[in-house]
Amino acid sequence: MTEIEQLSATQAQPLLAALTEVLQGCVADGASVGFIDAGDRAAMERFWQDKIFSLASGDNQLLVARQQGVIVATVMVGFSAMPNGRHRAEISKLLVHPSARRQGIARRLMQQAELLAVEQGKTLLVLDTRSGDVATDLYLSLDWQIAGSIPLYAESTEGALDATTVMYKVVG
Repeated sequence: MTEIEQLSATQAQPLLAALTEVLQGCVADGASVGFIDAGDRAAMERFWQDKIFSLASGDNQLLVARQQGVIVATVMVGFSAMPNGRHRAEISKLLVHPSARRQGIARRLMQQAELLAVEQGKTLLVLDTRSGDVATDLYLSLDWQIAGSIPLYAESTEGALDATTVMYKVVG
């Protein structure tokens, strides 16, 4: 059974290695999630350390999925700090470890992230994903809309420059 929970900074800090393991597994599998070298664990730990700090400040909220107590997936909900963006949230780092894919975990995390954003009074969600990734089909099935794409946006783990698709969803 898969359990989803929201983690505070205090709860997430001792789970730094587990969070990094999920990220590292996704990058090793070719995911376009900001990192291109699956062996650079130190950079991934620094990323999660920064995100844990942002949980304490309230800039982000973190949901994780666990199977038998082990974290297998994550998603972040980021809140705009600017006054003109208080109505929106950004979804990022939807990560499902390769060993836990094709079980509906990403869908459940996205649904929970949306509920979390609505509970915080957000009415617009945004995200970006590598153009052509299977994640796009998931987002479209959850009623997200494509705003457009940006060519040559991010370097892949293979060294190519991939386009990104920008998506949005009106909620609440």
